[in-house]
Amino acid sequence: MESPRSILQRRGLRPKYSWGQNFLGDPEVLEQIVAALQLAPGEPVVELGPGLGHLTRFLLATGARVTAVERDRDMVEALGEIQSDRLTVVAANAAEVDYARLAGAERVAVVGNLPYHLTSPILFHLLEQQARVSRAVFTVQKEVAERLSAEPGSRTYGLLTVLLGLHFRAHLLFTLPARLFHPPPAVDSAVLRLTALLRPRAEVTDEAHFRRVVKAAFAHRRKTLFNSLRSDPQLGPPEAIRASLESAGIDPTRRAETLSVEEFGAVERALAGHR
Repeated sequence: MESPRSILQRRGLRPKYSWGQNFLGDPEVLEQIVAALQLAPGEPVVELGPGLGHLTRFLLATGARVTAVERDRDMVEALGEIQSDRLTVVAANAAEVDYARLAGAERVAVVGNLPYHLTSPILFHLLEQQARVSRAVFTVQKEVAERLSAEPGSRTYGLLTVLLGLHFRAHLLFTLPARLFHPPPAVDSAVLRLTALLRPRAEVTDEAHFRRVVKAAFAHRRKTLFNSLRSDPQLGPPEAIRASLESAGIDPTRRAETLSVEEFGAVERALAGHR
């Protein structure tokens, strides 16, 4: 397989650093990423930021139907070198499109080597579409993968850990040293798998309200849960917040990073009952 460096030179291109372009061309790693998706022949998969198409080729080798979402016009042209009737290239921003609609399917698998600066927007966008995503395998900054797969009580456990944890099981599969990329990023990466749960990990009255509760809880990590929640007046007056925590069986002096997804669900339901 032609290396990213070679393809770029042949096409007279350079990586766009402002777009976070770090190309992965190692065949063994690409094969591992595709294997983690467990694609069936004919299954729809959406690839985010395919770049020069190295991972795209391995996805197509499984017999899957690939929809590649790429916003860089130079990369879109490069993807034109791949001839397959199972490949559809869409020139668009991966943080803005409807994955299942683009693929013409009820549910899709999603995969991609995510630019570091777009990882959070893409993950929040994925959450908005969680009902139509069966699983996702992403290459992200190692620190991000550790955060998203962290357990309650860990210093890396945070907002996205909980929000994703409501609908997905997160598992850090393996790490990738920076030297495997062209150009090499400043830090190491990791491959993260998100597997959709059959049902949400916790019962909530309203998804938007749940996100508001969790966001408020983590807005001031050094504060107690009670003081963090009371900083958002839309969650209710202090006395209602305290009563909600007590009815949910949660000590108001605990901090957000100690609560499980299930406990956050109990807090959300109690707060909703006191509104």
